[in-house]
Parts: sequence; C-alpha cells; structure tokens
Amino acid sequence: MMIYIIFIHFFVYLGLFTKSQQPMNQPQQTEQNYISSQSLPFESVLLPDEKDRLYNATNKVEYAKRDIIVKQNARVSEIPLVLSGLVKISREMRRGKSVILRIAQPGSFLGLSSIFGSDVYEYSVFALENVSVRFVDIETFRWLIENNGLFGLEVVKQLSADNIFNINRLSSLLYKQLPGRVADIILYFSEDIFKSNTFTIPLTRQELAELAGTTKESLIRTLSEFKHDKIIDMNRNYFQVNSMHIVKTLSRLG
Repeated sequence: MMIYIIFIHFFVYLGLFTKSQQPMNQPQQTEQNYISSQSLPFESVLLPDEKDRLYNATNKVEYAKRDIIVKQNARVSEIPLVLSGLVKISREMRRGKSVILRIAQPGSFLGLSSIFGSDVYEYSVFALENVSVRFVDIETFRWLIENNGLFGLEVVKQLSADNIFNINRLSSLLYKQLPGRVADIILYFSEDIFKSNTFTIPLTRQELAELAGTTKESLIRTLSEFKHDKIIDMNRNYFQVNSMHIVKTLSRLG
C-alpha cells in the first residue's frame, strides 16, 4: 500500500494526472396527510386535480435511527419518498451477508423498480438518523405515470440516474482494487451526499466495509494508511479530505 501511495504522489508531482408495508416496530404516524408544495418532487408537472389525488393517497411516517422502513421481499403497496434524513438501502444475501447499494437522500423515491417490474421490494431500507418518509399509494402512482406523460418522464429520469449509479458501483466493486474502492466511498460522501471536504459518515465500520465490498479489517487498514499518508484525517466517523486530488486519482486508477 505504501509503495502504491508513493507511486501516486510521484506522478501527481510530475503533473501526469489531472485531476410496502409498515415496519415491524410500527413507528407512529402523523395525522397530517397534506403537505407543502416543496415536499413532493415532480409535482410542478401535475394538474390541480392530479395533485389533490396524489396528496390524498399519501401518509407521513416518522422513523428513529436504525428503524426498518422497508423490508426486503415485503409486498409493495406504497412507494416511499424520503422527506428528511438519510437512509441506507441494503440487499440481504445468503448466510446473513448484506450489500449496501446506496445512501438515499431527501427527495428520493424508493422502490421505483417495483412499480411495474416486481410485486415485492428488492431491498431493505433502514433509517441512518431521524427520518421522515411519505408513502404514496402505488396504484395512484401508477395512474399518474399512465395519465401524465411529464410525470412519467420525471420518474424515468430518476430510474435512469439510479441505473447509471448502480452500473458505476458494480464496475467499482468488480474491477477496482481496495484503495480505489475506498476512494470512491470518500468521494461519494464528500461530493454526492454532504458536498463538503469535511463530513461525519453515519455508518459503522462494518457498514462501510459492506459499501466497499470488503472486510471490516481490510477497510480499517486502508483508511489508516490513507490517514498515515495524510490523504485524509479522521476521528471515528468524522472525516476530513486533505488531498482531494489524490483521492480522485486513486479512484480513477482503481
């Protein structure tokens, strides 16, 4: 690893690189069923009667950290929309193993792939902090897609963005060495989630390892090497990126 980092530093110096269903713990629902105009994406393309129909087919639920929002293989009856907070989308594998697919932010619809492609949720969703979620009745959601082309187009755009993200994630996991995969995670939280060089990751080291497709021990060792080489500083879950250029180079070289 030290030789790999020295190699990167050398070439950077030379200038050769550039830069469903309710969860089992049944969190309490709020009584408010109508929401502000900023709470639902895509609503600017809806007619007034379509907007009323959508609002009347939703309910809001509050979750605490680590609550289960959606359970994998549960029957799909609603499409969750994250209003506030971060959630973890995780695919449960055999023998108790899990793979974290992504972190969803406010404004994200979850389970869109199940609208026409499946009757069950293909993954589980967990709250990483206090989270507000609005559930939209799936039949109403389908009706809007079928009857409002602009709304359907916005849904397709989000599905396309999710698909591109998944392709890039799969390529990273399959073809990059561990330093490149860890660099990808740092970039993901810095540029996509928090948009800052300093941030606090709401995941355990085991969850970070699942996101990187490695073991907890290998992840900790790689992060420690990054810190030793002054690429990052970290204190538990607090991270500071000292050399974004090197992180991006590690990510690009894989």
